[in-house]
Amino acid sequence: MTKILAIDPGNTESGWCVIDARTREPLQFGKPDNRVLLTDLTLDNDLALWRTVDHAVIEMVASYGMAVGADVFETCVWIGRFHEALRRADITAGLVKRHPVKVHHCHDSRAKDSNIVQALVDRFAPGQPNRGKGTKAEPGWFHGFAADIWQAYALAVYVADTEAVTT
Repeated sequence: MTKILAIDPGNTESGWCVIDARTREPLQFGKPDNRVLLTDLTLDNDLALWRTVDHAVIEMVASYGMAVGADVFETCVWIGRFHEALRRADITAGLVKRHPVKVHHCHDSRAKDSNIVQALVDRFAPGQPNRGKGTKAEPGWFHGFAADIWQAYALAVYVADTEAVTT
């Protein structure tokens, strides 16, 4: 089974998701403090997150000519730290901007996070209750998803759909 790790970085916390590249099933995910995620990426034991994946991708910040605040620059620092940690683990991490992910899932560059979530639900969990999350008794495809985990999953699916990583 080929596994893809996708990271949706933030200035203090980052969403991440590991999927099966063939089925697109979410296998592991979370939204920890950046320091916790970085530690997990740098651990050298069998439980380390990077030991379970074949490919990695990190969402990259893009400039659209507008002024940005300190949070964006702090996110850029974390992108570099995650990228370097994966490189040291001999995993090449691609950097993908948000625009192609939006267009891939929604066919519209103006799509918002909620549009991407709905596109994912329509594709992977049509008719399931609670936007594909299901219930505790009957968990759905997206059981446990929240916040930036959705965007990390969207990034992982984009990579699985567009790159030859399923072999």
